[in-house]
Amino acid sequence: MKIYTRTGDAGQTSLLSGKRVAKDSLRIETYGTIDELNSNIGMLRDLLEGHNAELLTDIQVKLFDLGSTLSAGDAATIDKFKVPQVIDADVAGLEQAMDTMDADLPAMRNFILPGGHPTISQAHICRTVCRRAERLAIRLAADEAVPEIAVRYLNRLSDLLFMLARWTGWRMNIPETPWKPRG
Repeated sequence: MKIYTRTGDAGQTSLLSGKRVAKDSLRIETYGTIDELNSNIGMLRDLLEGHNAELLTDIQVKLFDLGSTLSAGDAATIDKFKVPQVIDADVAGLEQAMDTMDADLPAMRNFILPGGHPTISQAHICRTVCRRAERLAIRLAADEAVPEIAVRYLNRLSDLLFMLARWTGWRMNIPETPWKPRG
């Protein structure tokens, strides 16, 4: 089977349901951003060299589930193809992982600047891409079917990625750089 189909050469693609949509539609932009996030999390997982690998791999699977749900386009297609769903327990798992990391960290007294090490920076890149995916999902949900849990999962995931950036800095003994407003 060839990877190319030529069916998207005119700027359209198919949802899982078979419906054709413009490649720049909000739905495609939303699950494309989730795909971008997934790739960035893969880089973060590589940079962490085994730390939190199981957590990040599970997140990548859930992001594929979420992207598949959004590519289905409707509930009937989700049911027909038995698309795996992100569930409440997945959100709870993110919260539990954050609580575990937070127990190690000092209280945050300032906003902090992203950076300090490439791995910490990558966690912040993941966080900001996740926030963009969340905003897109919210916009999409205003006009089309988006499971409510999609926004909750992305919201909690961005929090986890922030916590992971802090926890990674703590583990590597890299001090946080507080934001000091001018003036």
